[in-house]
Amino acid sequence: MNFNSDNQTLQDRDLAVLWHPTTQMKDHENMPLLPVRKGEGVWLEDMDGGRYIDAISSWWVNLFGHAHPLISQRVAEQARQLEHVILAGVTHPGAVELAERLVEITPPGLDRVFYADSGSSAVEISLKMSFHYWMNQGESERKRFVTLRNSYHGETLGTLSVGDAGLFKKVYEPLLLEPLMVDAPDGFGVPEAAREERVRLCLEEMDHVMRSHQGQICAVIVEPLVQCAGGMRMYPPGYLAGLRKLCDQHSVHLIADEIAVGFGRTGTLFACEQAAITPDFMCLSKGLTGGYLPMSAVMTREEVYQAFYADYTSLKGFLHSHSYTGNALACAAALATLDVFEHEPWLQRNQQTARWMREAVADLDEHPHVGEIRQCGMILAMEMVADREKLKPYDWRERRGQVVYRHGLENGVLLRPIGNVVYFMPPYVINQDEIGQMAAVAIAGIDRATSGRVS
Repeated sequence: MNFNSDNQTLQDRDLAVLWHPTTQMKDHENMPLLPVRKGEGVWLEDMDGGRYIDAISSWWVNLFGHAHPLISQRVAEQARQLEHVILAGVTHPGAVELAERLVEITPPGLDRVFYADSGSSAVEISLKMSFHYWMNQGESERKRFVTLRNSYHGETLGTLSVGDAGLFKKVYEPLLLEPLMVDAPDGFGVPEAAREERVRLCLEEMDHVMRSHQGQICAVIVEPLVQCAGGMRMYPPGYLAGLRKLCDQHSVHLIADEIAVGFGRTGTLFACEQAAITPDFMCLSKGLTGGYLPMSAVMTREEVYQAFYADYTSLKGFLHSHSYTGNALACAAALATLDVFEHEPWLQRNQQTARWMREAVADLDEHPHVGEIRQCGMILAMEMVADREKLKPYDWRERRGQVVYRHGLENGVLLRPIGNVVYFMPPYVINQDEIGQMAAVAIAGIDRATSGRVS
């Protein structure tokens, strides 16, 4: 592997062979790639020695900084012992210990763990498990799922079906399941005094949908507290508490997609804790391995597990698999990540870090083109708008978020706005000076992006 290349050479080689995710590759005729040679803490370093703050934790996966010594050591030690073994009919210490610890730290009642290799896979598994559970119970009419508008749960056909991901989803709609979609309870554009009423109305709509489709619904799926890929839209824990009651009342499963919000992002280890609820399925990924290796897990109740536990000839088994299920290296990274949480009070530290983040963008509070600054723990978002008073959005074709992205790269910060929403979701090890630098670059980028017409 050649680490002595320069930025331009590596970019040229890349564009000759690679097809990047979520990218219109033609953009790179005019917009350079960021060629990364190494990472350390919150910093990424390019091939020419330039340094960048990773303000987005490399798509929200990195918790404790790049090349964390403890996690790196554990993965290296595991690689010398066992890199991988099939998990069908086989087990290994890492898979068992990680499952035990996940059962211990997740909300009470989530006593079974099913491993996979990505967030989308975890959501797909939860959908299949819920549907199959009801089939095993003799309720074959349950074939529908309820989801929230503006939601995102992944990009397989099943997960696209239960999301509302606009451009991601539209072209594939002929191939997808048809969900029952209800309003999300986020507070964007809603006066503070009216937000509790908004939650009540959204729960009322959910109740109506459940009553209208009694005996047809398998599960409701939500991203607890923050709709991340939907523009970091946020809502209060009371909605989750009300939703749990409705699911119980109508005998419908609740799937909590904690892939992006889990492991401390919202201020508690898991977002569901803030509503004091236990979902029927909890999907985990991203921060599970501290950003080291792809892995996911579906947590569920013993009752669900028992619905599949029967003689082989009953044909009730859950026949779903991934080649790298329970990968030993990923388990080692995940166990080391949980150790880091245990060794230091990161959730308490993050309270101060979150305050620093909010204080650092206070200059945008009255910005004529920032419609809202919203925050949930270590997630902070700033939404650019054409008209602050009317919350009129910019035309998406103007791609003002891309202006902020380019400005960030030119000034040593990796930002990746979602449309016109600029957000911070940095590794927890970021310090106050680094937050100040990150915020100053973002503010200048927003000024640049909103100063006039963007061609």
